[in-house]
Amino acid sequence: VQLQASGGGSVQAGGSLRLSCAVSGSVDSVNAMSWYRQAPGKERELVAEITSGGSTNYAHSVKGRSTISKDNGENAVSLQMNSLTPEDTAVYYCNAVVTFARLRFPVWGQGTLVTVSS
Repeated sequence: VQLQASGGGSVQAGGSLRLSCAVSGSVDSVNAMSWYRQAPGKERELVAEITSGGSTNYAHSVKGRSTISKDNGENAVSLQMNSLTPEDTAVYYCNAVVTFARLRFPVWGQGTLVTVSS
């Protein structure tokens, strides 16, 4: 099972980016998908998550200007981020909690860099 993430890049402050992530490989179910980020010198933090039931949760720093949504069914998500600031600069990691053969475990994507310039 792998996560394919895309959509990072460079943008000026005030701009927008859309990050996408898809689960590839055989799974019985995807229980939740989320985006984390890690800025230089900082710990990895949750940005947004969406459960299989569609419930969402956002970090306070991005609430109101970010939207996480499912794409093409249950195994792909997108994160739309607007009004970006230099503080959003980080490597963004996709995460999925999947179930396979009665085992539930997390899967991480490779990370995609988002750079916001002032």
